[in-house]
Amino acid sequence: MYEGPVQDLIDELGRLPGVGPKSAQRIAFHLLGADPADIARLQQALQRVKEGVVFCDICGNVSEEATCRICRDARRDVSAVCVVEEPKDVLAIERTREFRGRYHVLGGALDPLSGIGPDQLRVRELLARISDQEVTEVILATDPNTEGEATATYLVRMLRDFPGLTVTRLASGLPMGGDLEFADELTLGRAMSGRRTV
Repeated sequence: MYEGPVQDLIDELGRLPGVGPKSAQRIAFHLLGADPADIARLQQALQRVKEGVVFCDICGNVSEEATCRICRDARRDVSAVCVVEEPKDVLAIERTREFRGRYHVLGGALDPLSGIGPDQLRVRELLARISDQEVTEVILATDPNTEGEATATYLVRMLRDFPGLTVTRLASGLPMGGDLEFADELTLGRAMSGRRTV
């Protein structure tokens, strides 16, 4: 244990996802030795993110405006909506260049053990989009893990009664238990282009 502000910094860094105690300590000591101008840029970047980034009114992706650039793009296919768990998944799919439709970000996945049910996700907004727009295909691109599969199964049940709607799922080939953001572009691109009807 270190004294005062150093330990406070280590503790706060350790709360970040994927940062363990040793990494938090390394980052803290790096910051202690960093140039004050570098620290100021980091502070400004954090402040700008907190004050200037919002979630898109339509899809839930991160954006600097009320509507994200993908939802504003008139060239995108409005009849296809790809449902993902988090904004980082949008970027993973965009890198493949296989999908030219729109997205819907749920804001997580069903996880009853953590108290996350359908009401904590953007499911109602998805159903409203499908009812109000000319959506003909919904692609379920949730993570290939237990929570992602449970979320996809729940959404299939919710969407099966929409007339003329095709519900598809990413093709197999993604490693079970992984996250879309860690899939390589080729594998994810093949999974997108080879999606199957559920």
